[in-house]
Amino acid sequence: MSKDTVEANVEVAEMYCASCGITEVDDIKLNKCNGPCGLARCDTCQRDHLPPKYEQLRRKRAAELRDEILFRQPESTHLGDCPICCLPLSLIFEENTLCSCCSTSICNGCDYANQKRELEKKLEPACPFCRRPVPTKEEENIKFQTNTMKRAKANDPVATIQLSKWRYGEGDYVGAFEYIVKAVELDDVDAYTHLAHLYREGLGVEKDEKKGLYYLEEAAIAGHPTARYNLAGYEWDNERYDRAVKHWIIAANLGYDDSIQRLKDCYKDGHVSKEDFAGALRAHQAAVNATKSPQRETAAKVEAAGVYK
Repeated sequence: MSKDTVEANVEVAEMYCASCGITEVDDIKLNKCNGPCGLARCDTCQRDHLPPKYEQLRRKRAAELRDEILFRQPESTHLGDCPICCLPLSLIFEENTLCSCCSTSICNGCDYANQKRELEKKLEPACPFCRRPVPTKEEENIKFQTNTMKRAKANDPVATIQLSKWRYGEGDYVGAFEYIVKAVELDDVDAYTHLAHLYREGLGVEKDEKKGLYYLEEAAIAGHPTARYNLAGYEWDNERYDRAVKHWIIAANLGYDDSIQRLKDCYKDGHVSKEDFAGALRAHQAAVNATKSPQRETAAKVEAAGVYK
């Protein structure tokens, strides 16, 4: 057999996976093995082919890459900004308003400004965001339920989560699980935390601690500070104190108050340095200040006086 024939055969062989025989086309790529055989294989077969030594290295590297993503500081919380004033929404639930007609969260400052404008100009009450008419108190409950069902059918993740909560409150955990899985498929960050809870408690689905932690991590990566705080608690309980402190610092940087208290305790016990604690305090205050505005402060004062809401 000539040298040219051998080289041609090698080229043809490299077009097929040495294990399953699949051809390298479109999204299927073949990788040359770095081991002694040097043969080309698809990703699936290459993982199966790896010797124990290489498999351990692969798993170690995969864990390192996961941690790089997990402990990266998110730019903002999962709530994002108020779509009207474009300032970050507060982590305090009572300081935001959910417009049930369009499933949009706005700050109380913009909601109050809209109500004030309607009173001054004698306008009919309407949603501050989508401008749909606001139902009367008698119609509110009926319309809220009807609208939630309609929006859930239209793949609205906020409405889908609400349906899951209703099923959960009724004790229908299987129904709650089905709705929350749909919300996760729609990539809602809050849905990740609810699904994590169902998996970790075994409600409506077989109990699976690993899957519960995975979805909790996904929520934390997307900027959910409560999920991040809960992950820190899990790491602390398992005596992985360095990882727990990292989680609490990230949550504190997002403006999460409970994390600051835990970091204070860690600082007293020597688990966090003075520089890291001081940095977390400054970042926490900056995140909280970013959610404040004169309009929001006015709304808080009026609400405390019993005029607003």
